[in-house]
Amino acid sequence: MSPERLISSARHTIRLEADAVTALLDRLNGTFTRACRIILDCGGRVVVMGMGKSGHIANKVAATLASTGTPAYFVHPAEASHGDIGMVTREDVVIALSNSGTTPEVLALLPILKRKGVKLISFTGNPQSELALAADSNLDVSVACEACPLGLAPTTSTTAALVMGDALAMALLEARGFTAEDFAFSHPGGNLGRRLLLKVEDIMHGGAAIPSVGETTPISTALLEITAKKLGMTTVRNASGELCGVFTDGDLRRVLDRGLDIHHTTVSEVMTGTFKAIAGNALASEAARVMQDNAIYSLVVLNQDHSLAGIVTMHDLLQANVV
Repeated sequence: MSPERLISSARHTIRLEADAVTALLDRLNGTFTRACRIILDCGGRVVVMGMGKSGHIANKVAATLASTGTPAYFVHPAEASHGDIGMVTREDVVIALSNSGTTPEVLALLPILKRKGVKLISFTGNPQSELALAADSNLDVSVACEACPLGLAPTTSTTAALVMGDALAMALLEARGFTAEDFAFSHPGGNLGRRLLLKVEDIMHGGAAIPSVGETTPISTALLEITAKKLGMTTVRNASGELCGVFTDGDLRRVLDRGLDIHHTTVSEVMTGTFKAIAGNALASEAARVMQDNAIYSLVVLNQDHSLAGIVTMHDLLQANVV
């Protein structure tokens, strides 16, 4: 095939699938809201089932539900008939995917689901199929044709089912008032989880790791403290032990530019008295924003009473994969 023919085939597939997805808009009616209500009223979990390609879509639907506030998991229908149906309780809701609505492995489970009193939602391409008629709510995901030129491989039909699953998950997400922080709790290992869950106090340098000198300390001695603690700065305390400023590498450059004697000039004469600070319980991502907005490398971390809690640096944020 020529390059033009290959591209033409791909465009034809995308148009067919786009049309199938658009057609779903007119089918969002009372059956969809009933499905949402069934799941919102569910006291257990949502069990999603499907065979073959529908099984792959069902697995994705279950994963999307689970990560957006609706506890869900996938059960293989064939395995369900050989013991795994025991995972399903009467408090659960089952979502069964079958384009034909006649998948034997799924239909075989209907009597036991009915006997258990389990609510059933179906995604089918045939609203008059046995599965659709047995469901408490059937979501019509029928398509005019498959994108497969042979009309055999599930393509358009699986795309429609996937989009309907996403639509259901997002409607439930909004109904539950699910927040970005809730999402992060489901994704603690990802970048989003780190940005939304990691606090400054989790990665800051505290205690003996905090560089600190008195306000009458010579600059030369302050430099020794900066070198020892390796944070590129030191905090400065007054006679009462309270934080009164910071001395950074930027302050040092200004000292050198002025030609000051670092052995006889005290740190209080050249320190920065008005410095950027952040609360320990603030998000680490907020610390990154403050540093980036102010073109600084480190931030003083304060307790609720505004006493010194620690130091956080851009290097700490990078190591934690926050930025």
